[in-house]
Amino acid sequence: MAQRPVLELVGTIRHDGDGGVLDDLETVRGANHWLRQQPGLPAAVTGGCVVDEELREAVVGVRRAVRALFARAVSPAPPSPADAHRLPPADEALALLNAAAAREPVAPQLRWPAEGPPAAGLLSTEDDPGVRLVAALARDAVDFLSGPQREHLRACHAPRCVRYFVKSHGRQEWCKPSCGNRARVARHYERTRGTAGGVGPPAVAEPSAAAVRPSGPPSTGR
Repeated sequence: MAQRPVLELVGTIRHDGDGGVLDDLETVRGANHWLRQQPGLPAAVTGGCVVDEELREAVVGVRRAVRALFARAVSPAPPSPADAHRLPPADEALALLNAAAAREPVAPQLRWPAEGPPAAGLLSTEDDPGVRLVAALARDAVDFLSGPQREHLRACHAPRCVRYFVKSHGRQEWCKPSCGNRARVARHYERTRGTAGGVGPPAVAEPSAAAVRPSGPPSTGR
């Protein structure tokens, strides 16, 4: 089951598995590769959309705004360490997100097939697929942050992980089982060092937020 677009967008900042951080949108090529892998976005938005540098920067701008607001949403718990030190203030992020959502004028439409329940949709008069992409990502962020899922948003603080995730059950601490395994290993080493005077660092390292490296399109690790 595909995640909603805003979570896929935020997840383009991710750990590289070796203590560093990768950015899937660092290059135009990478951004196009990412876009082709987004089934959660309507085909009308992605069908004729080819990312150039201007559009890449616009999408990254939405991501920065959303990650700043995600950091606010998880407070007072610490945010993702990947980029918290360089995100815009919350009021600036709000203005950026709302401006992006307003780039595409849309009107709600009711669709009610003869054999099936009614459903709501949006009618757009915008011809530029790039504008539609940026607005669709921003609208999904607005919907997420104003809805009930925001209360379950967490930053994963397992060693090497920099992801945000939505808790699926009350006891969930990490975004996925592999992060839980790394966290338990790190805790074991910390307990061993504290009680037995052991030396040497834990087997896993915390992510480095200093350098965000681009990831090439062939990479599929998450």
